[in-house]
This record gives sequence, C-alpha cells and structure tokens, in this order.
Amino acid sequence: MFELPLFPLHTVLFPGMPLELHIFEPRYRLMVQRCLESDQPFGVVLIRQGPEAGGPLAQTHAIGCSARIAQADPLPEERYSLVVVGDERFRIHKLDRSQPYLIGKVESLMLEHPCGIELSRGARQLNQLIHRYIQRLETLADEAGHLKDIPLPDDALPLMYLAAALLHIPNSEKQPLLDAGNGGDLMHRLLRLYQRENALLTRQPDWDEERHRLMAWLN
Repeated sequence: MFELPLFPLHTVLFPGMPLELHIFEPRYRLMVQRCLESDQPFGVVLIRQGPEAGGPLAQTHAIGCSARIAQADPLPEERYSLVVVGDERFRIHKLDRSQPYLIGKVESLMLEHPCGIELSRGARQLNQLIHRYIQRLETLADEAGHLKDIPLPDDALPLMYLAAALLHIPNSEKQPLLDAGNGGDLMHRLLRLYQRENALLTRQPDWDEERHRLMAWLN
C-alpha cells in the first residue's frame, strides 16, 4: 500500500486516457504544486456525494485511477491548466483528512491481463461496435467527427479502456467499468453497453433532444 493525494471529480478516468483539468481551488493548487515538485501522480476518483469545488471534501467511490501530469501550464492567480494521463487503477483502504485535500492509503489494482480466444473475439466485435457508434454520433453532431480519427488499439486491454472512455453514458454506468476485476467481465459489460447505445442511437425518437445532450457532452 502507498499514500496518494486524491482529486474527487464528477469524472471517471481510465488507464491510458487523457484528461484536461483547470485547477483553481486553493487546496488543489497546493496538491498540484506538491505533485509537480515531487514528480508524483494524484488519484482521480468519482464523487459519490458532494461538490467538486468549495465546501467540505466530497465522498468518493472506492476505486479510482492514478493520473500522471503530462503537461502543466501556469495561469494567473496561481491556477493551472493540466493535461493528465490515467496510469493505473487503485482501491482506497483508508482516507486521511488532515490535509486541505484528501490523501488515500491505497493499493494498486492490476486487471487480469486479457488474453485468449474469447477475449480476442470480443475485441474484434468491440472494434466494430465502436466504429458503428462513432458513425452514429457523427449523424447527430458534426463536432463528433474528430472521434473517427482516434486510432483503435490492437491489444484488448487498451482497446477496452478507450471504449469505456468514449461512451456517452452517465458516470454511474462508467464507474462499474473501472471497477471490473477481470478482462472478461469488462469486455462483457462493454459489448452489452455498446449494443444498447447503438440501438438507442438508431431509433432515437427525439433528434433535437439527443443532439442537445451530445453537444453538451462534447463541450
């Protein structure tokens, strides 16, 4: 186990995925400064209850993803514009609230390495479903066009995490994808979700409403 500073967000971060952040609250400016000085990651955890900024520290889910700072651009008033990349999953065992921000005593969670015929077959099916999903999103918003340029990994594990990040679904449905304990379970969940979402996009009864939701998600 090891200690990790925690950043509660209304976002689920997956390993290998980038995330842009604007750091403006004093406690998280302090956290980022310390992480930069020590070349240390911080943990992104989905908020279960409470706000991202202001007020008491939020209650979080137990499983999150560590975030390596790939780019840090200072802004006026000691704020930061960050680009971080998800590193590895972790489970929180204990929380330390003695600092302005949360510190977790955590353990790394390695996903069972996906291999074998079943997962290879699932990866091929998932690849097709992702392409279909992106094509259908393009029909709702031109701004979704950049998604078609994203290269899909050949290996099953990064493909699954990219697939999880691309899904336009509530965080309450994304968190179980991060929680999945093995490759087979994660693949099963993703295939089911992509089949459902593709079907919903095909027979979307309220085009304007869905376009509005999509545009809000893209922005």
